[in-house]
Amino acid sequence: MGRTLPSATQIIIQEEAAFARFRRALRRSDQVALDDLFASARQHTAAAQYASHALPFEVFLLAMLLEEHKEVMTLKDLVEALYNKKKPSTLPGMSQEEVPAMEENSQATNEEND
Repeated sequence: MGRTLPSATQIIIQEEAAFARFRRALRRSDQVALDDLFASARQHTAAAQYASHALPFEVFLLAMLLEEHKEVMTLKDLVEALYNKKKPSTLPGMSQEEVPAMEENSQATNEEND
């Protein structure tokens, strides 16, 4: 019989376990950040299954980087919108209901500063 390759989910679990001692050596705040990075990598396990040409950990690092870049784009758009005092566009990970709430908060802040 042929050998069975582990799934992307199994690989991410193995990689996370391999970093357990590293994680324990980190400060608590850094442990939370590392856990968050692994959680963002787990969001992309289905796509990682298709990247068989790359090393598994490279794929998970790319998934982590993708999530971090989405966050940077979101914050950049928000800062730009606040700077220009206009309504921000729909941002990744943000519902349409959150956008008006942010606008109301920025108006309240502007009134306080006047």
